[in-house]
Amino acid sequence: MADTALNASLSLIQEKVSAGQFASALDDLRPLLDSATSTEALYMSAVCYRYLKRYEEAQRALSALKSRAGDRGRAYQEQGHLDLARNRPQQALAAFANATQLNPALVASWQNQARILTILQRPEDAQQADAQVRRLQALAKPLLAVMDLLAQGKLGKAEALCRKFLRAHPTDVEAMRLLAGIAVQFGVLEDAEYLLESASEFDGANTQLKVDLVDVLRKRQKFSEAQALAESLYRRSPDNVQLKSLFAIEEMQMGRYDHAVTLFDEILEVMPNDPITLTSKGHALKTLGHQQPAIASYRAAVRSDPWYGEAYYAMSNLKTYRFDDDELSAMQAYEVREEISPMGAVHFCFALGKAFEDRKDFHESFRYYRKGNALKRELSNYDPDQMSEDLKAQRNYFVSDVFQGRTGAGTLSRDPIFIVGLPRAGSTLLEQILSSHSAVDGTLELPNILSMAQKLRRRGREGAEPYPALLSELKDDELAGLGEQYISDTRIHRKGAPYFIDKMPNNFRHIGLIKLILPNAKIIDARRDPMACCFSGFKQLFAEGQEFTYDLTDLGCYYRDYLMLMDHWDTVIPGEVLRVDYEDVVDDLEKEVRRLLDFCGLPFEEACLNFHQTKRAVRTASSEQVRRPIYSEGLEQWVNYEAFLEPLRKALASEIEP
Repeated sequence: MADTALNASLSLIQEKVSAGQFASALDDLRPLLDSATSTEALYMSAVCYRYLKRYEEAQRALSALKSRAGDRGRAYQEQGHLDLARNRPQQALAAFANATQLNPALVASWQNQARILTILQRPEDAQQADAQVRRLQALAKPLLAVMDLLAQGKLGKAEALCRKFLRAHPTDVEAMRLLAGIAVQFGVLEDAEYLLESASEFDGANTQLKVDLVDVLRKRQKFSEAQALAESLYRRSPDNVQLKSLFAIEEMQMGRYDHAVTLFDEILEVMPNDPITLTSKGHALKTLGHQQPAIASYRAAVRSDPWYGEAYYAMSNLKTYRFDDDELSAMQAYEVREEISPMGAVHFCFALGKAFEDRKDFHESFRYYRKGNALKRELSNYDPDQMSEDLKAQRNYFVSDVFQGRTGAGTLSRDPIFIVGLPRAGSTLLEQILSSHSAVDGTLELPNILSMAQKLRRRGREGAEPYPALLSELKDDELAGLGEQYISDTRIHRKGAPYFIDKMPNNFRHIGLIKLILPNAKIIDARRDPMACCFSGFKQLFAEGQEFTYDLTDLGCYYRDYLMLMDHWDTVIPGEVLRVDYEDVVDDLEKEVRRLLDFCGLPFEEACLNFHQTKRAVRTASSEQVRRPIYSEGLEQWVNYEAFLEPLRKALASEIEP
């Protein structure tokens, strides 16, 4: 059925639902459910079943609806209404809370939370929900629509509507705040920072604007500014635990983990069982290498709130933790509950995948990994075809003549060493080896190059040549300015060594840009067996980014695109990228360490062989693994799952053949 005809049919059916003609509406909906992918038809059928008190059928419709793309917030709101109809207030409360997490514009869900919380004699929580109701009711209707569009992932429509409203109301701080949020999702962080700073000038007492600004400053790697602003908010209201927690998070970003732990302990004196604070404290302790205290903090979070899947996942993400039978049973019981939040289910599934992997029950392990990835993929807007086009554009533009025609462009700094590739390919190991050298600082997965590329891409959308072709429009001194900006913006992560490492794996997409603005930078490609690398990424839940890892076919296609682009760089800038295979490092550590150091122009130091003894904060998923001597156990882990990986093998195709 064509979209126009389908929408017309749904409009007529909606009139019947509004008129209370539920049985007749269901009759009209049935052929649409059989032949269409319309989430609206499924949603209306759930509503009709509920009003007809056919609760089991309503639940089946809702369970199907939650697995569809689109506005899942509304599905959880209807789940709350269904739970109320079935006299299940606790489950209804969880459903309405999930609804507002997914779509904060759902006034009815906030109202129902306030009402249920009052009945449950939780007055403070009820007041907070009621405050959200009042805020939304005071919001201009176009801005409420913007929030709703954002929840549905319709960023373009949300931006257009928000800009239209701002043209008519140029000093509306809520509109500016919403537009800043849209800019963050587009990756245009400079615009977001400007909007929030401007809004703060109009409403200097608005704490939420400043909290949002802290988040944007952090994303822009302006850690000192983010920390200073967070500290000023905290000093102004030292008893506000939310602001103290924000300050603690910014202290962690500055590498002051001991102070962050102290701040978390102060919060826990006031809120002794807060699972979020206990988990955050665990993260800080883990980064410091204090594994047992970290585990104790994660366990305390679970005792406080058994539904808090993130704490279970944090333990599994240590890679060395083993769940006991009681913990396993608890996770399995909570994961299947209807009232679990979408991300809660994701966390439980990934933790269960690791738990069964440790027990060598690979069938059950893969079942949970697959389910967790599918749930996370549903929450993502990743477009594999667009990614392929973006990487193809890099190959098409960056031919040899581009580099030969820009000899002498860029800044001459030799400070950065980039480690690129795919996540889980061994980049953290290479960073730990190199940062054990006295002349090299280890840092983070720095987003500066990605942000720079996104800004250039934005310029392309505003009328210039699309990125990367628009680089032809930049003069040599402009390229040098971009290189100097990178060196300046990343200085905060350094501790005084002549060289530093940027191990953002996705920078492989922008090696052409890097070599134009930083021609003397060293670039290392961390490579790993395709099946091993891709499956390791599939069973890792990343904090953000790496959206291609949540589907085996997406993973295989991305890996193939990565190889094509890396082969292209080898052709157009031969010798500028050093490929290091993880398997070779495991097989002959000293040989590969000497090769790495020679490429970087560094003298050999024994400390690089004893990298596991280096004391530094490691924030990636490999933090515990790089604190151990080199080992080979992980090389063939994927083979245990080989029977389930045909979609990956098919997508990789010729790349896995010997």
